[in-house]
Amino acid sequence: MTRTLGVSRPDLAGADLPTPEEVFKVSRIGPKELFKYAVGPSLIALGISIGSGEWLLGPLSVGQYGFVGIGWVIVVSALLQTFYNIECSRYVVATGETPVVGWGRVPPGWKFWIPLSVFIVIFAFIAGGWAASAGQGVYALVHGTVAPAGAEEPRLWAIALLVLVFLITAAARRISRTLELANWVMVSAILLGLLVICLFVVPFSQWWEGIRGFVTPAAPPSGITATQLGALAGFTALASGLNWYVMGHYRDKGYGMGYRAGFISGLRGERREILASGVTFPDDERNRALWRRWYRLLLTDMWGVFFVGAMLGMLLPTILMAQAVAMTGQKPTRADVPTFVATALGDEYGPALFYVALVLGVLILFSTQLGIFEAMVRVTTDAAHATCPRLRALVEGDPRRFYYPFMLVLLVVISVVIHLALPVGLVEWSANMSNLGALIYPFLLMYLNSRLPRPARPRPWHYVVLVLNVLFFGFFFVNFIADFLGDPLVTF
Repeated sequence: MTRTLGVSRPDLAGADLPTPEEVFKVSRIGPKELFKYAVGPSLIALGISIGSGEWLLGPLSVGQYGFVGIGWVIVVSALLQTFYNIECSRYVVATGETPVVGWGRVPPGWKFWIPLSVFIVIFAFIAGGWAASAGQGVYALVHGTVAPAGAEEPRLWAIALLVLVFLITAAARRISRTLELANWVMVSAILLGLLVICLFVVPFSQWWEGIRGFVTPAAPPSGITATQLGALAGFTALASGLNWYVMGHYRDKGYGMGYRAGFISGLRGERREILASGVTFPDDERNRALWRRWYRLLLTDMWGVFFVGAMLGMLLPTILMAQAVAMTGQKPTRADVPTFVATALGDEYGPALFYVALVLGVLILFSTQLGIFEAMVRVTTDAAHATCPRLRALVEGDPRRFYYPFMLVLLVVISVVIHLALPVGLVEWSANMSNLGALIYPFLLMYLNSRLPRPARPRPWHYVVLVLNVLFFGFFFVNFIADFLGDPLVTF
């Protein structure tokens, strides 16, 4: 059995869905097995999520303008992005193809969509603001003080952290699993550490102000720019319209038909091939029941881990920033926001809390750096492997022979780019470029998902939510471009 889906790509092969027990090698999926084996790709996404938006853009906006008028943008963005993530992952679980490969099935075909999609992801994230910000945190951790403006050493630390990402992936047996375990450690430490600090230093009134700001619809505060608000919307939770660049981990995790498609192994892992084209399942009673089980696991992973973690990841740093502003009587700037909270806590409570806050900041920004850097390499590897038979022959079907050399090339390029602007300015650029994706990819998802086997197709209201993604994030991107070229369409 084969299934034609879209244009310009080979038909999908046919096979039955595996059971979750077969994939995760357990006798049953209970609560223990759920968190030990099934939860995972959302953690990689959450590790990226709790980073540039949560530690830089959210606190910067709240520190300068307060919660009301900003908080609701955060909540709406997180809700829309979680729905969007699920729809991207639906395609992966149903076909075993990563989104960047799936886009090639949409008219006019792969020669247009796949190169364009790789370019957009690289163009959005090559700026390396996430890396440069982590470097600032490491500098402060080493020297006990904030780096002076224009200092070179923070950039060198940023490059060192990029090398560390390379070493982590090279030492892995299965790259996705290693990223999951790393993010279990980092995300748990981040959220627990932030919670303890906030309980210790943030009064109840500040907690309530943060929560009230999340649920109070209000006009954006006067003075905030379209670029700032668009960046906050884009990098709350993950990366708005470009979230798909991370969802390919469901293939490597073995969710649904991803189990039949293969994965990228590390240098220490076994040689592993990835199918050049995907595989999907027949519409029969057994596969319908298995699809419902996989879909419930996907919903648990996304709503129970990603959404809850993203909301906590934004609430805790923003109320901590608000308290730092109250303690110091000063507001953060684009230059000092990576270390503003740590400095304020150190001045008020002593050097111990200064270093604890710095460690948390470095973990937050490094988890983002780890996920984004690896994902840029992964997206390019998947795209090249799927569309270039000559490359597949050259690497003898082993994607690692492209993955690691390309990672080294990208490392060199980012090392140059991070010298060009302030870290927060680079992050704002990346976030608004992510909003560009929201004008494109929801429509591609509608095309693809409507052609999946019937049990896997979305319900009508899912398409409505995808359109809301277009309207919400697209508005901020259009306003960003107008602001960049001259006068914004809307001022606040």
